[in-house]
Amino acid sequence: MRLTFLGTGTSFGVPQIGCRCPTCTSADPRDRRTRTGALIDTQGKRLLIDTPPELRLQLVAAGVDHVDAILFTHAHADHVHGIDDLRALSVRQGAMLPAYGSRATMAELVAKFPYIFDPSIVVHAMTSKPELAAHVLEPGVRTAVAGVPVLALPLPHGEQVVFGYRVGGIAYLTDVKVIPDSVMEALQGLEVLVLNALLSRPHPLHLSIPEAVATAQRVGARRTFFTHLTHEFTHAALAAQLPAGIAPAYDGLVIDVAGA
Repeated sequence: MRLTFLGTGTSFGVPQIGCRCPTCTSADPRDRRTRTGALIDTQGKRLLIDTPPELRLQLVAAGVDHVDAILFTHAHADHVHGIDDLRALSVRQGAMLPAYGSRATMAELVAKFPYIFDPSIVVHAMTSKPELAAHVLEPGVRTAVAGVPVLALPLPHGEQVVFGYRVGGIAYLTDVKVIPDSVMEALQGLEVLVLNALLSRPHPLHLSIPEAVATAQRVGARRTFFTHLTHEFTHAALAAQLPAGIAPAYDGLVIDVAGA
């Protein structure tokens, strides 16, 4: 099983427009953080998590020419507004791509992007459009997605519920403020935990870095990687302050998980 971090930045991205802070002006490529998304490759299938605004650049950089399904965490702009870039994949594959998420998320995406999800909307000859088929996942129910067992985990993000996903020994949780006890039980025995870690100070919608550390230690995965990072810390500075077994992710980071 392989996890690829396509993007690891918060909604502003890093460098942030107009900012001259040490992170935004850093020469370290790990400090260039596009909006958050990831790939999971397992059992000969490839699952894409979210479609952030830089999706085309991310997929080109990762050498991706196909995906078997898309998992959406929620419908905020920084997680979905690269959805039109899926056109290259649905045209290349000659089929509608299956897209999964919560009932609320899929309803919002269908309303925002009807041309993508409605096959009755036909484009002009010699033009194309992305074609996705919407599927609803039930929270806490393990479902076969492209033949791969996927467990959708409901998590609070302010007044909204977002989905995290567990696939084998990997759990990918972003835009979460706390992990409920019911979800914590589903995270036991993890090899790799991915968790959002926004700022050193508390935030109403996201785990802070100290909260994310405490949460990671409570989950007890063998390795934890932080994503959805701001420009508050450079990669090197954040890595230096984290405990053993916890590290900041960066765009393009690939994690192989044996036997998961």
